[in-house]
Amino acid sequence: MLRLTNINCYYGTIHCLKNVSLHVDEREIVVLIGGNGSGKTTLLKAILGRIPVHSGTIIFQGQDFTRLPTTHIVASGIALVPEGRQIFGALSVIDNLMLGAYHRVLAGDRTIKDALQGVLELFPVLAQRCRQLAGTLSGGEQQMLAIGRALMAAPKLLLLDEPSMGLAPMVVNDIFDTIRKVSDRGTTILLVEQNAKKALSLADRGYVLETGKIIMQGACDELMENETVQTAYLGRSRQTYEERHGVGTNTPTTIKEGGQL
Repeated sequence: MLRLTNINCYYGTIHCLKNVSLHVDEREIVVLIGGNGSGKTTLLKAILGRIPVHSGTIIFQGQDFTRLPTTHIVASGIALVPEGRQIFGALSVIDNLMLGAYHRVLAGDRTIKDALQGVLELFPVLAQRCRQLAGTLSGGEQQMLAIGRALMAAPKLLLLDEPSMGLAPMVVNDIFDTIRKVSDRGTTILLVEQNAKKALSLADRGYVLETGKIIMQGACDELMENETVQTAYLGRSRQTYEERHGVGTNTPTTIKEGGQL
């Protein structure tokens, strides 16, 4: 469904994405993990046309999307749930949802009511709070609203940027259950997530991004068994790693201070 080939992007003179190549097949859940500043959010913005691609290609369903405007990309079937949710707090829940279908309204789509019904069935709590101001919702409810708003665009590919950020563990479980339900309904998902263990348990395949480069890829069960991924992202301590491998504390490893590759 989606293929990126040798994508390079810059913020001014900073080379933030460096020959990034990845693909997402139809109905897959693919996860992208990496440390802060590794380029994960930048990559999603590049796919959505929010930042210019200096070189490389983005192909979506056989069409070149590399330099198309964001409005065209969204109308063609890609939607983003942004980091930090970015809901409109002064608007009602229902108004936030309808904003997600804006391009469908302009196109005269008559199935919007059905889409809204589907979102409210997926998130019953939103159905109970339709007229409530979005800014008064809890963090978990706001995340549900952000996902629901994106689903109102009827995406074929859903981009999720750190959906568990700032949420309690029980709420995170609910959000990940929802992501699985969205996938089961036929939506393809590219997930950027700080909770690597949870994300790798959910997804089919994964990529590891470090300082703008893809340094590792594979099936999620393989990545979870990888020593480097375990040490950097899954909570295995450096001491445990060194003890298991007989590595002295002065011996260089592939792990930098701070837990990054």
